Amino acid sequence: MSTEPTIFVVDDDEAVGRALASAGKLLGHPVRAFTSAAAFLAEYGRDQPGCLVLDIRMPGMTGLELQRVLADSGATIPVVMISGHADVRIAVEAMTLGAVTLLEKPFRLDELLTHIRRALEKDSADRAARQQTADADARLAVLTAKEREVLEMIAAGKSNREMADALGLSVRAVEDRRSRLMKKVNASSVAELVKLLAGRSS
Repeated sequence: MSTEPTIFVVDDDEAVGRALASAGKLLGHPVRAFTSAAAFLAEYGRDQPGCLVLDIRMPGMTGLELQRVLADSGATIPVVMISGHADVRIAVEAMTLGAVTLLEKPFRLDELLTHIRRALEKDSADRAARQQTADADARLAVLTAKEREVLEMIAAGKSNREMADALGLSVRAVEDRRSRLMKKVNASSVAELVKLLAGRSS
């Protein structure tokens, strides 16, 4: 699977696919075009970075149905919906399912490029946020329950004395536990500890 962001196009109109391939060249990203939702699903890996330009009305599985399948599978690829005859209900449903926008055909190339850029930027930001959460999970997983308890109190702004009173420990014991947990998670300051917890909850 390629790690390079790819612009996926699902539209039964091959002329649209060719036009979008040209748009991909302008953005410097590869384009993979499919003439049906089934063909796309047969080859798409949910961890593949990029975005999806998707026609709403196609023979077989429609664009909205493909959106639902992707959402149910946990895929988070940003979708730019396109349609030659969208109504308000369809537009609302597409946006509710997470489409970045809905463009009506015919659309201007610069308009399409703007929305594809937004979709690619969203995908990159979403992936970075998920990676941050995964990294925070990995660092926090090494803590014992007691160390995690101290960490939560540090994040809440409790002093060593307040933590000692709450836990029934000496201040020295709290200081030792605090020192151990900071070494375990490789944090050099309280600010870094708080940031680590924030990354876990983002």
